[in-house]
Amino acid sequence: MRSQIRPRKRFGQHFLHDQRVITRIVDAIAPTSEQRIVEIGPGLGALTLPLLTRIATLDVIEIDRDAIRELRTRVPDGALRIHEGDVLNFDIGSLRQQDEQSAGQNAQQMGRRLRLVGNLPYNISTPLLFKLIAQREHIEDMHFMLQKEVVDRMAAQPDTAEYGRLTVMLAPWVAVESLFDIGPGAFRPPPRVVSSVARLKPHAQPPFAIHDLDVFSRVVAAAFAQRRKTMRNALRGLISEDAFARAGVDPGARGETLSPAEFARLAGEHDPTPADNS
Repeated sequence: MRSQIRPRKRFGQHFLHDQRVITRIVDAIAPTSEQRIVEIGPGLGALTLPLLTRIATLDVIEIDRDAIRELRTRVPDGALRIHEGDVLNFDIGSLRQQDEQSAGQNAQQMGRRLRLVGNLPYNISTPLLFKLIAQREHIEDMHFMLQKEVVDRMAAQPDTAEYGRLTVMLAPWVAVESLFDIGPGAFRPPPRVVSSVARLKPHAQPPFAIHDLDVFSRVVAAAFAQRRKTMRNALRGLISEDAFARAGVDPGARGETLSPAEFARLAGEHDPTPADNS
């Protein structure tokens, strides 16, 4: 039976309904009974119900009270642990610290890192990704539906049109894999863009060192502010000519040709000047 709940623009809702797409997403996640799965923005349960055919219990984070009421009518008692609220303000780590005696809790799952899934609202996807990355010690992996344009930038390689600030800022923390695209017709209402499913997996060990995250962020932002500029010009006043030499980076190169590790080396050679500290 089709729900009478209408998607809300302020929550960025586009409800997934294509069963073939849903099956493909769940197969890509491949949940197993001993894992702790957390769904962000379950909406009306398009992914929730198929996930619950493979696992006994599921945590969901949902801001829409109408959607929560609908979920309660569709899901068997005890199968869902519903956390009402804005995911941008939610402490993912708290889910690993729940009391083993809480209702429906599987003691075998306690302490395990979380697997996150969801159809992320486009209007909060980027800030949410970085909030989750900041809590990555609690996360095994993430499977998210996002705008294809965003996923292409997340997973891009150097010296491509899609490669940019987002790519480099994600690289120290997670490996990103674009899995497959989803057309607008799979959602209600159809979005104006194509979506993609991405897999993000936190690195077990950092692939390169970040000495100062603020400096790294400033270097990356400056390098991509005007993509046609050489690094020498883009980073003037931030990175000295000597620092380029110490980092082994060509100052005549453009930012889009540098690897994330090269950005990290440049940022590591940054020497604060009096002007920087003013």
